[in-house]
Amino acid sequence: MSTRAFTGLFLLMLAVLVGANAVYVVNEFERGVKLKFGRVVDDDLTPGLHFKWPIAEEVRRFDGRILTLDASAERFLTVEKKSMIVDSFAKWRIVDVGKYYTATSGEEMRARLLLEQRINEGLRNQFAKRNLHEVVSGERDQLMEDITRHLDAFMRQSLGIEVVDVRVKKIDLPEEVSDPVYARMRAERREEANEARERGRKEATFLRAEADRQRVIIEAEAYKQAELLRGEGDAQAANIYAKAHNRDPEFYAFVRSLDAYKKTFAGREDILLLDPKSDFFKYLNNSKGR
Repeated sequence: MSTRAFTGLFLLMLAVLVGANAVYVVNEFERGVKLKFGRVVDDDLTPGLHFKWPIAEEVRRFDGRILTLDASAERFLTVEKKSMIVDSFAKWRIVDVGKYYTATSGEEMRARLLLEQRINEGLRNQFAKRNLHEVVSGERDQLMEDITRHLDAFMRQSLGIEVVDVRVKKIDLPEEVSDPVYARMRAERREEANEARERGRKEATFLRAEADRQRVIIEAEAYKQAELLRGEGDAQAANIYAKAHNRDPEFYAFVRSLDAYKKTFAGREDILLLDPKSDFFKYLNNSKGR
C-alpha cells in the first residue's frame, strides 16, 4: 500500500471517529447537560439527536423519571418526648438539570444523601410538634403533606429536584417504650372487657327478672282462667247432679252406694267391721234399699 493510500485511509478513519464522537442521542426518559471544558454551556438538553465538538465538549445524561429513595430508619422524639423508630421513603425527579449538576457534580448518590438528610430533618421537626396519637393516626396525612411541601420547595431551590411525595412506611416504638405502652394498652382493653362483662351481667339480670315477672303473670292468669273454668265445670256438674237427684232420688242413692262399695273393697287387705243391718249394706240386703 502506498503512502498516499495509507494516509487517505487514516484520515477517513479519523473522520469517522470524530463524526461518531460529535453525534449523541438523548432519550425521552433522560435529562442531560452539555459541558465545554467542564463548564455548563447547555443546562437542559431536549430529547433527540444532537451534535457536539469532539474532545472539547462533553455530555452528561441523568435519569429523568420518578425515582425512589428508601431512607434508613431513624429515631425521632414527639412533643411528649416519646421516642419512636420511623422508616420512610420519598419519590423524586430532576426538574432543573443545570442546578442538579452544579449542586451534585452529577452524582446521584450525593443527591440521595442530601435528600435523605433533609427528609430526616423534616420528619424530626414535624414529629417534635405532635404527640404520639397524632403521629400514628390523628394527623399523619397532614404531617406527610407538610413535609412534602416544605421539602419540595427547599430541594427545588438547592438541588433542582422535585420531591413528589414523602411517606412513612412504618413507625415502631423502641423496646424500652413499647413494653410499657403495650402493658398499658392491655390494661385498658382488660378494663373495657370487664366493663362490657359487667354491663352484660346487669342486662342479663334485668332480662331474667323481667322474664320471671312475665312468667308469674302468665301463670297467674292461667291459674285464674283454670279456676274459673273449673268452677264453671263444678257448677254445671252440681247442677246436673241436682237435676238427676231430683228426677230419681232413689237411683242416685243407689249409684252412690255402688261407688262407695267400689272404693271400700278396692284392695284385698281392706277389712271393714259393720253390722249387716247397717245402712251401708241396705242395697245388698234388699234391691230396693229397704
